[in-house]
Amino acid sequence: MINVIATIRVKTGSLAGFLELFKANVPKVREEKGCIEYFPAVDIDAKLPPQILDENVVTVIEKWESLEALRDHLETPHMLAYREKVKNIVAELSLKILREA
Repeated sequence: MINVIATIRVKTGSLAGFLELFKANVPKVREEKGCIEYFPAVDIDAKLPPQILDENVVTVIEKWESLEALRDHLETPHMLAYREKVKNIVAELSLKILREA
């Protein structure tokens, strides 16, 4: 199993619009072969140090059956269309591709 933590920083004032576009794509992603889990998450103030809050960051939690399934996901028509829709909203993206230690 492959775990993915995607950190997406959106431009200030764009969070609601980004989440609307992202969530519209979620059902298509969850139907993909190999998708186990896929959802966006935003910070909550848990008042637990050393937590760093950022209202412009969406963290996407993903689980895939294999690296091949993840790679296939990135090339699906709905993901290509999604990236085109959000390209002017996203300021920065980073990925952590992980396996259980």
